[in-house]
Amino acid sequence: MLARHTPRHYLAQLKRVSLGRADTQSFTTEPRHMVEIREEMPEDHAAVHALNRTAFDGDAEARIVDKLRASCSEYLSLVAVDGHEVVGHILFTPVNVERHGVAGMGLAPMAVSPSRQREGIGSLLVQLGLRRLRDSSCPFVVVLGHPEYYPRFGFEPASKHGLVSQWEGVPDEAFMVLVFDRDSLPGAGGVARYRDEFDEAM
Repeated sequence: MLARHTPRHYLAQLKRVSLGRADTQSFTTEPRHMVEIREEMPEDHAAVHALNRTAFDGDAEARIVDKLRASCSEYLSLVAVDGHEVVGHILFTPVNVERHGVAGMGLAPMAVSPSRQREGIGSLLVQLGLRRLRDSSCPFVVVLGHPEYYPRFGFEPASKHGLVSQWEGVPDEAFMVLVFDRDSLPGAGGVARYRDEFDEAM
């Protein structure tokens, strides 16, 4: 039963799931700006790279995104656009539970332009990304992030489901999971492993 949950399986379905008309949705943020959430396109790549460098004050995350885009076809990448400016970005890539043959997705990274933070753009990216994955039969999503931020979207400590991070020293409360299909998870838990590109950038 676990074998059916592979990135290729649910990402094939993802292509048939729409964010809305023309695969976009528009929102008014505070202060009042019209922001469009849509899938990343090739012409966004340079802007996404620059955004991640600025938001994280370094190029590690930007390089990870570039590597994943080049080597991994099974991902979901969304951008928030105000006019012609990319002001937010979120990426989901495959995560596997070692030795159990079950795969979900990992949320990383997520970035919002420093000048546009606290407008709800990050929340919109997370919400719509999770909706796309849930509707495409993705069994679970993990995130390594702020424990005061991600629980609002339904994330909880991954340890509650026996899942642990591949990286040593990660606080229990910072490694979280949102489970869409509880039957997909191995009863004994396991190590949730991101793609090797994340280790290469460490």
